[in-house]
Amino acid sequence: MAYVPVALILAGMAAYTVLAGADFGAGLWMLLAAGPHAPQARAHARHAMGPVWEANHVWLIFVLVLCWTAYPVAFGSITSTLPIPLTAAAVGIIFRGTAYALRGQGSSRFAENLLALSSVVTPFFLATVIGAIAIGRVPVGNARGDIITSWLNLPCVLVAVLAVAFSGYLAAVYLAADAVRVGSPSMARLFRRRALAAGLASGPLALAGVVVVRHYGLDLTRPLALAMVSVSAVAGLATLALCWRSRFGQARLSAALAVAAVVAGWAAAQAPRMLPGMTVAQAAAGRATLVGLTIAVACGAAILIPALALLFTLYLRGRLDTPETGTPETGTPETGTEEAGTPEASTRKEEPRALAPAAPGQPARRPLAGVAVAGLVAGGVLLVFTDMAWTHAAGVACFLACAVATFRLAAPD
Repeated sequence: MAYVPVALILAGMAAYTVLAGADFGAGLWMLLAAGPHAPQARAHARHAMGPVWEANHVWLIFVLVLCWTAYPVAFGSITSTLPIPLTAAAVGIIFRGTAYALRGQGSSRFAENLLALSSVVTPFFLATVIGAIAIGRVPVGNARGDIITSWLNLPCVLVAVLAVAFSGYLAAVYLAADAVRVGSPSMARLFRRRALAAGLASGPLALAGVVVVRHYGLDLTRPLALAMVSVSAVAGLATLALCWRSRFGQARLSAALAVAAVVAGWAAAQAPRMLPGMTVAQAAAGRATLVGLTIAVACGAAILIPALALLFTLYLRGRLDTPETGTPETGTPETGTEEAGTPEASTRKEEPRALAPAAPGQPARRPLAGVAVAGLVAGGVLLVFTDMAWTHAAGVACFLACAVATFRLAAPD
């Protein structure tokens, strides 16, 4: 039972890394935008994060609440040893939200730059926290670790740089797919190039990270951890191939898998240790607390998951688009209107039909809905009411099936 909350925490971290990470990456590309297409690229990135940027932070709240409830001693040790990066990340999130709201009201370029900088600062400092935990720089106890060197060191900084690179990689793939959806071939080509560049940069960084963190005590060559690293590498290569062929719908899925597998690999390499000298079982709260927490999460998921699925469905189908989005015929306010009949306008009309995935149809969605519901119910029952290792593994598999089915249901027709 002690491992149920940590499995949920890892799932929440994977969701936050993939979803919020893509939003942070959009801010990175706003910061790096240059050249004649810079205004259009910034407008496209700003629009893409618009309907979902705030909802993505639900996963961070989810992880924090689970951690301080299920593993209070570990949570206290982490927050008292790492107050600087945690505070910096929190300030970055606040500034980012404020800057986005101000930029939406037509504020100055300063607000847009603040949004972009905050989108880099936040994942950087959050990743240093993960790095400090991974290499065992957070001792058990109140403020027992060094508040500077625990996170400001080579492996933690390397993990942080990799997190920023992964965010840019995810964002470029997602923004290329969104450009196809709204009918902007110029933006699709621009972010396709950025996705390829970010993917090629992330690969060597990830390999360097494996070597460095192994030297500092986190062995990613353990069998299960190595398997997850291999999955990440294969998914990353598949993403590059799909982006090269402009198949952004599938690339979006493989890119998410590549990043989520890194989170799983870290967990596999560190298990069963939570902090130095403390295992997950030793850090866990009482059984009654864990059971009550898991039931509360299951009840909350019954409300949260359908709501998020609806949000992403509406967004991916263009129901939440605003006039600033632009259309194949009208362009965007920042780039002007393209004349009908030009080669660019013709391409904009034709490209979405060539690249958009075929509609799956209603009959194909009904089995997926059944898989999502059955996975949620079965996973909750197996994880809460059984104590055998194989039933817990089956419960996690059921939750993963639920997540995959829900994501597919949320995909556009």
